[in-house]
Amino acid sequence: MSKLLGKYKNGNYSVGIFANGTKIRETEDDVFTSSFPECIDLKITNQCDRGCSYCHENSTIDGKHGDIINSKFIDTLKPFTELALGGGNILTHPDLIPFLQKLKNKKIIANATVNQQHFIDQQDLIKYLADNKLIMGLGVSLIVPTDEFINLIKQYSNAVIHVINGIVKLEDLQRLYNNNLKLLILGYKEFRRGKDYYSPEIENNKQIIYDNISDITKGFKVVSFDNLAITQLKLKRLFNAREWNEFYMGDDGQFTMYIDLVKKYFANNSISTVRYDLLDNIENMFKVIKNLE
Repeated sequence: MSKLLGKYKNGNYSVGIFANGTKIRETEDDVFTSSFPECIDLKITNQCDRGCSYCHENSTIDGKHGDIINSKFIDTLKPFTELALGGGNILTHPDLIPFLQKLKNKKIIANATVNQQHFIDQQDLIKYLADNKLIMGLGVSLIVPTDEFINLIKQYSNAVIHVINGIVKLEDLQRLYNNNLKLLILGYKEFRRGKDYYSPEIENNKQIIYDNISDITKGFKVVSFDNLAITQLKLKRLFNAREWNEFYMGDDGQFTMYIDLVKKYFANNSISTVRYDLLDNIENMFKVIKNLE
């Protein structure tokens, strides 16, 4: 078993977080009832120079940064809460390092998602963040699976390659096979630019991934999915009831939430159309999310 990073109580259950990303929940009740979010999808900037046509956040080179230093709810986060930092290109945020240091001091687990090109171009910064444990997990959004990229990402034990169902092609995944890599498949979000970009080709790519998902899972050390990909790929068909109850981590809003520090609102997830102005306390915001269920 990997090293235990921390253990905490949340509602009627306890949570153990391990260095390899494993999470174990335990309760004596029949259901897990959370009082605060275990994981928060935190958008800290809308600035990015990539201009991806399917970006559901509409990030641009002129996008604004969020105020990550003075947001009051940060001080109410519980130790060992996981923050999935995203954007935009988070590496451009001028307050990134002091913010990550603040999170580390509070025993908040920060995970960062960056684009493959930014990952390659800004290795000095990425290495600094990883070596100083300012980030515990590193997600890298795939563009093209080159030898350079494969050799580089293998140097990070907690790195996970992110791909989008409908965008990624089977041959790109096959190029990554048998390299002891971790993969996260995200659902395609028909939201903002993602809605305009949607096409029959994307639907065809989804079908190919659907048909080959069993082989795909064999090509990587670990394969995980967000809830949207779970729905799109109908993954429940691959598990018996016991396995599903063990591995499924819960619906959006049950243990998670989304916060946009650029526009200063929170929601169930990043494609929710119902959004609320930020509050000063994370538990109060989570109560709003829980009442949506």
